Amino acid sequence: MNLDFSQHPHRRLNLLTGEWVQVSPHRTKRPWQGQEEDTAGEKKPKYDPGCYLCPGNERAGDAKNPDYESTFSFVNDFSALLPDTSDEVFNEGGLLIAKGERGICKVICFSPRHDLTLPEMEPSQVEDVVDLWVKEYRELGERDYINYVQIFENKGEVMGCSNPHPHGQIWAQETVPEEPAKEWKQFKKHYEKHGRTLLEDYLKLELDKKERVVVENDHFAVVVPFWAFWPFETLVISKRPFARLTDMNEAEKKGLADIVRRLTIKYDNVFKVSFPYSAGHHPAPTDGEDHPEWHYHMHFYPPLLRSATIKKFRVGYEMLANPQRDVTAEYSAGLLRDLPEVHYKQR
Repeated sequence: MNLDFSQHPHRRLNLLTGEWVQVSPHRTKRPWQGQEEDTAGEKKPKYDPGCYLCPGNERAGDAKNPDYESTFSFVNDFSALLPDTSDEVFNEGGLLIAKGERGICKVICFSPRHDLTLPEMEPSQVEDVVDLWVKEYRELGERDYINYVQIFENKGEVMGCSNPHPHGQIWAQETVPEEPAKEWKQFKKHYEKHGRTLLEDYLKLELDKKERVVVENDHFAVVVPFWAFWPFETLVISKRPFARLTDMNEAEKKGLADIVRRLTIKYDNVFKVSFPYSAGHHPAPTDGEDHPEWHYHMHFYPPLLRSATIKKFRVGYEMLANPQRDVTAEYSAGLLRDLPEVHYKQR
């Protein structure tokens, strides 16, 4: 009997981590039926005097935001990492082990507007956000003890975002964190064997097949990865292999802004709501090495499944045994690909 991805339970290998994902497509014959719900809720104002991210407003302590007119970044008032942390190593019998970790956490405001998310911003405004990502990656990575700069965004209350003002975060630290470290291991193995980056070869295959490609431009492509775990998970991959955010030329920066905006518009159009997600960049470490094996990419992990209020949880079997999904990557890619690239609020 031939394996049918659309009918038969199977496992898919995540090339970036070396881990497996269980896929059970037979459990949901019709995983999405275009259900829309009244979830818009209260309309946000352009400026909120009680928001600690809006221009001119007070934050924690004596801090106050400037009257910024574009993007704005500052050191997080409640940072998870601190630059003056002890580097002491604790080891008790080789069983209880800990080590101090230095770092810097920052908040990046995408816009002075309290009511605009990335898909609702003008292309030039999203380009300003990309410029800020590059600037922060460069400046933080130049510090001698910073070896990785993790830039990310948690969008929506369902993802734990406590402030609706459009913003992201940066955690820059001594150690390469676990998720990019897993990818780094896979990148090295592939490059040592083939002399090409893993994502260069993977993207070529996806662009040839087209069935999991969502959107592309001259410089970037978005795919639902073959091994996707989250229902509408996507991977943004640069068409030219480069390692760092600072390796982008001006055309590529504009290309990244364009692809992020187009993708997030499609996300909002799935259920006609501001689509929640966690998203983040995986550039190369900032340890001073060349990293020819590394290929820049960006992950989007949205939790919504069948409607604006039905969320996929990672529980039970998925916490104790193996990541699992019902909707195939091919189905999700086709649905996203067919969605319009004009935001539903503008139609």
